[in-house]
Amino acid sequence: MKKLLTLTAVATAAFTAPSMAAEEVNVYSYRQPFLVEPMFKAFTEETGIKVNVMFSDKGLAEKIKQEGEYSPADVVLTTDISRLVELADKEVVQSVNSDTINGNIPSQYRDDEGEWFALTLRSRNVYSSRDRVGKLGNDFDYTDLAKPEYKGKICTRSGKHPYNVSLVASMISHYGEAETQTWLEGVKANLARKPQGNDRAQVKAIKEGLCDVSLGNSYYLGKMVNDPEQVPWAESVYINFPGQESNGTHVNVSGMAMAKYAPNHENALKLMEFLTAEKAQQMYAEVNYEYPVKEGVKRSELVASWGDFTADALPLEKVAENHSAAVRLLDEVKFDL
Repeated sequence: MKKLLTLTAVATAAFTAPSMAAEEVNVYSYRQPFLVEPMFKAFTEETGIKVNVMFSDKGLAEKIKQEGEYSPADVVLTTDISRLVELADKEVVQSVNSDTINGNIPSQYRDDEGEWFALTLRSRNVYSSRDRVGKLGNDFDYTDLAKPEYKGKICTRSGKHPYNVSLVASMISHYGEAETQTWLEGVKANLARKPQGNDRAQVKAIKEGLCDVSLGNSYYLGKMVNDPEQVPWAESVYINFPGQESNGTHVNVSGMAMAKYAPNHENALKLMEFLTAEKAQQMYAEVNYEYPVKEGVKRSELVASWGDFTADALPLEKVAENHSAAVRLLDEVKFDL
């Protein structure tokens, strides 16, 4: 595992043993520090509770399991539904029953047993070249990516990346394994290059003329618009919301769970409730260009400019159930080779 970066919401600090201080809460996070620090700072200002954060890009479920009852973790933040479900499957989280949280988060975006909750939504979009393709119509669907007309025109990051695995898992939920495998074979045949890089790298490839369309999460467009070097990339594409005349656009989530042996249980619950309330949800929208999970919270002006869309209503638990099958199909079609 890569060396873990430790920090707090207000200053750098390490925690190596369970914190029993009344005014602390310990967070293990897959989310990068700069994305969550603003929310933690606001929480501390409002409650006086200090937030200690340990960041890692992998292995947090295993770490908590190894630490057992001596784990200092109170709250775990993740970047994908598969990682939320992994926490539950490894039995390193506990059930939370909060009227506040349940009232803020729609049922399709939380676990029936209260073991995990979504915090933000991010749509899995298709970006298209402004010059060579133009805006895709409302009838465009993910299934279209396998059509012969896109031969040599598609770029994407690794099929095994959690964002793409979740999309494939949702396709299995809607169409079954056999049809999804045929679709994956068609998409692979249409790739302009071997899967590589991140979502922003695919938009850069469109700008450079290497491909015409790509898969990418919505919030990356906001990040590119605010990066002087990447503005030309963003300006070279349209953002499209597939599935508007079928199942809707696939959405993934960032989310949270309470650690099984949370030593600061009360403070952990306060933090979790704060992150689902309007103030933090608005900050997620403005700072990270994500879609708030709490109904009624406004999107950022930039995100709103991309237009409205209908999200896939498939419960995330159904998507998670097909995670292993999605990975297997990606291996069978040798998608990344």
